[in-house]
Amino acid sequence: MLRRDTGALEHRIFRDLPEYLRPGDALVLNDTKVLPVRLRGRRATGGAVEVLLLKPADGRWEALVRPGKRLRPGTRLSFGGGAIEVTIGEPTEQGTRLVTLHHAGDLRAALERAGELPVPPYIERPLDDPADYQTVYAEREGAVAAPTAGLHFTPALLDAVRSRGVRVAFVTLHVGLGTFRGVEVDDVTRHRMEAEDYELSAEAAAAINGARAAGGRVVVVGTTVVRTLESIAGDAGTVTAGGGSTGLFITPGFRFRATDALITNFHLPRTTLLMLVSAFAGRERILAAYAEAIRLRYRFYSFGDAMLIL
Repeated sequence: MLRRDTGALEHRIFRDLPEYLRPGDALVLNDTKVLPVRLRGRRATGGAVEVLLLKPADGRWEALVRPGKRLRPGTRLSFGGGAIEVTIGEPTEQGTRLVTLHHAGDLRAALERAGELPVPPYIERPLDDPADYQTVYAEREGAVAAPTAGLHFTPALLDAVRSRGVRVAFVTLHVGLGTFRGVEVDDVTRHRMEAEDYELSAEAAAAINGARAAGGRVVVVGTTVVRTLESIAGDAGTVTAGGGSTGLFITPGFRFRATDALITNFHLPRTTLLMLVSAFAGRERILAAYAEAIRLRYRFYSFGDAMLIL
């Protein structure tokens, strides 16, 4: 745990989280669910091929394709014994490809037969249980990656949070490539986040606004929830129900209006995620906390440890 005002650090177990929450606070989580959109197979020549479906695009899908340069427009690929066939289209300005899907019946059922969850590339072996890469409250399908700060929660821990008089609210932001694409330019103002779709229900907005009006804190779980709330918050920090897309890129100097505390994993250099937490807690405080985490062998990456920033 890191305190923004003093830089003080405490080392606890995640199940101790309720001790840091107060009656009247709101805990806000992202209930997006990862789709099995990673298609892997082989070309007719025998070479390996992979198509990662990112999002629908005017009747087609935007996708990452490997090996991209060898797959010319018009190439047709088959996955899952023919459950899904993919016709490769032209490249986009972002370096992705537009592809057309061919399948019988429901696409979701076809993905279950032909696809895999798109776990991060540093996880080299298949998960023993694909549910390990979903939060226990994942409900609304549409993400290509899990909101990993939420992977630490169990149903029992959420019950313990509620028993302290904390409101638990859910927003949806379908995590896309933009969240994890590295910053490759020295001038960060030139980096552009790819837009991701979000939705905030009237019930969740009422819980968040009610907590703030009563003097409680809005405790946000994950950078995706921060970006959602900060995209729609008014000057007083209140939020309005609705949906849309956000490409908000938060860097140091940003004025946070809707986020009072943050639960987040440990992030890698030159990522928008690290820049966001540095904006929230201060670059020097974050660097000091990371140095301590490295000294104590905390785990980074998606299945790593978490940090509560108050």
